[in-house]
Amino acid sequence: MAKNVYAVGFALFIATMVLFFGLYFFGMNVDYFNNSLLMNAFLLPVLYLAGAYVSVNSLRKEGVKIGFRDAFGRAFKPMFVGGLLSVLSIFAFLNFMDKDAKDLLNFQYIERQKTELKNEYQKARLHLTTDEEKAELDQNYKNRLQSFSPEMVKDKDMFSFRQFTYYFAAILVFYVILSTFFGSFFRSRSEM
Repeated sequence: MAKNVYAVGFALFIATMVLFFGLYFFGMNVDYFNNSLLMNAFLLPVLYLAGAYVSVNSLRKEGVKIGFRDAFGRAFKPMFVGGLLSVLSIFAFLNFMDKDAKDLLNFQYIERQKTELKNEYQKARLHLTTDEEKAELDQNYKNRLQSFSPEMVKDKDMFSFRQFTYYFAAILVFYVILSTFFGSFFRSRSEM
């Protein structure tokens, strides 16, 4: 399996979906959005790093001379396949199968933004000394808080196709950086 980059990519897709549905079934609570962020920030990069390593290292173990391009491709292709299939599947699931989960995630996203705004406001208020600065901060806070009014957030959708396209573009940047690292590190030393 490790010799075929597409099989490794499909294995990454399966592992990602197991994690997604594990969190969906066992972690859907008041911290569902935060738990999703943590999983995406810390667990999935390690998983995809392992997939890229398995893909590149399997070719290296065969004793084949690997150039930068070969190592880069062996690292990038499985991550791209696994990531693309995962993002499309999660998009389809949230937009067509369980819209309540999507609504919960959108609601928790907005609540998180409000909480972060409030915390930032309170921290900034502690450091202000003059009444004019405090009044200006209060006014800016009230103006920003209005952007979270029900009529302003009713159509806010963090899980639209457009947003998923942005997410995947950011993920691709990660894949390119990681693949560049693998290409540089795993290329045959005679090439240097």
